[in-house]
Amino acid sequence: MAEIPLPRRSSSALIVTDIQYDFMPGGALAVGDGDAILPGVSRLMTSGGFPFVVATQDWHPAGHISFASQHEGVSPFDTLSIHGHEDTAWPDHCVQGTRGAELCADLPWDRACAVLRKGMDPESDSYSTFRNNWDRHGNRPPTGLAGYLRERGVDSVVLCGLARDVCVYWSAMDAVAAGFHTWFLWDLTRAVVPEKDEENRRELEQHGVTVCTMNDLLNASGRES
Repeated sequence: MAEIPLPRRSSSALIVTDIQYDFMPGGALAVGDGDAILPGVSRLMTSGGFPFVVATQDWHPAGHISFASQHEGVSPFDTLSIHGHEDTAWPDHCVQGTRGAELCADLPWDRACAVLRKGMDPESDSYSTFRNNWDRHGNRPPTGLAGYLRERGVDSVVLCGLARDVCVYWSAMDAVAAGFHTWFLWDLTRAVVPEKDEENRRELEQHGVTVCTMNDLLNASGRES
């Protein structure tokens, strides 16, 4: 792999996406091998390499529109139309106040300067940490994260977490669209549908996302020091 550019430490943020018990092995929407990323994510969170660490948390009300249980004849992972847009029906997961919605205690959340809860609108999901999914009015409302970061001088974001092909993927796409230099730590993510990894990685790179590994980032940091 060619040498990657390094996010400037003074203006970069690490975004730790949806590392919650429902996405861990045994959870309601378990992501295969999801717990394997925890040591690497913990290492980055405590590395001192990021002035800002932001955590995101799926935080759905009971009866959320994205749950298959809310649609007659629909099973989890079926495709359905929500507000005129194709979407996935999910198992009930990350319901507010449940253990499954809690952030995994194995990570040093005291290093996070903010926790962004998303997916709280019962009529709209929120895959991206930057924008909600389509709502009933045909909009993709912002979550407010872009403004929060810009007010703190952040121009570069480094993404990790769950899941590679859903929330981290859409967060990366929206980060680029919002004007942030964007790094996607492939080895610190895992996919719901890993069969689409090659296609998703190609699309990310085509949109200007730097896809790399934690070691790529650390090696780049070593070259700059």
